[in-house]
Amino acid sequence: MNKQTLKNQNASQKRQVLEDVVKEALGHLSEDKLAEVFDFVGYLLAREKREEKEEELELDPQKDPILRYIGGVSHGSLAKDIDRELYGD
Repeated sequence: MNKQTLKNQNASQKRQVLEDVVKEALGHLSEDKLAEVFDFVGYLLAREKREEKEEELELDPQKDPILRYIGGVSHGSLAKDIDRELYGD
């Protein structure tokens, strides 16, 4: 299987071909190497899950009213002398 063959196929076909080629290659690996592949696949799955969570946590001012408010008050002295007001001299 070469890269040119993969380029000429649609996404579904590419996936199936890649899965078949990987399965065939796995059959030729030693048990130790197969364990390494298993560890790597676990790493890839964890990374993909983490990236999905990061996408969910993206800050969007359209969805969060607090983010829309940031910068709404530009007066710099709102907290001036707040310590004195709160705790006295």
